[in-house]
Amino acid sequence: MNDCLFCRIISGEIPSKKVYEDEHTYAFEDINPQAPTHVLVVPKKHIRGLKEARGEDSELIGLCHLAAANIARQRSIEDGYRTVLNVGPRAGQSVFHLHVHLIGGRGLQWPPG
Repeated sequence: MNDCLFCRIISGEIPSKKVYEDEHTYAFEDINPQAPTHVLVVPKKHIRGLKEARGEDSELIGLCHLAAANIARQRSIEDGYRTVLNVGPRAGQSVFHLHVHLIGGRGLQWPPG
């Protein structure tokens, strides 16, 4: 998708600080981090958001979370981190390509936001 920021990052058209990549996912540092670790994990397949995802996307969404868990292990933040999917503008989604926020490396409060 030519006008999607994250598709352009995945393709290398726009630079990013890549953290992880495999056949299905791409992860990079958030440009406005909210914690010492704030990584975005995106599927390489363009899915507008969670509410647009279909049953056949469930494995891909799971793979994004597993990639986030792998990154958390590598960064030694397994004692506490969050994976977050913002769904829609009222939840803070500003790029409409499904993405998982991996946030950690500091104490996280509840309830969030």
